[in-house]
Amino acid sequence: MKRFYFFIALLLSSGSQLLAQMSVQDSDYGNTAIEMADVFRQDGKIYVVVGIIVLIFIGLLMYLITIDRKLSKLEKEFDRQ
Repeated sequence: MKRFYFFIALLLSSGSQLLAQMSVQDSDYGNTAIEMADVFRQDGKIYVVVGIIVLIFIGLLMYLITIDRKLSKLEKEFDRQ
């Protein structure tokens, strides 16, 4: 389980470092080139997209937790022998 927390901390720290290195330009503030996002927002479908993405991440997280538990159980059985 400690490996899992370490992996999550590593992902979060690397992601924040990447975001800190990105430069923001004046053209980024007035960006209207993404029409699909605007249409999704107007129709209210953006919440469906965000919901599906959240469900996928929750499913992946649950899968990783179950794999970690099974692996920990196998490691304990291996250490007993």
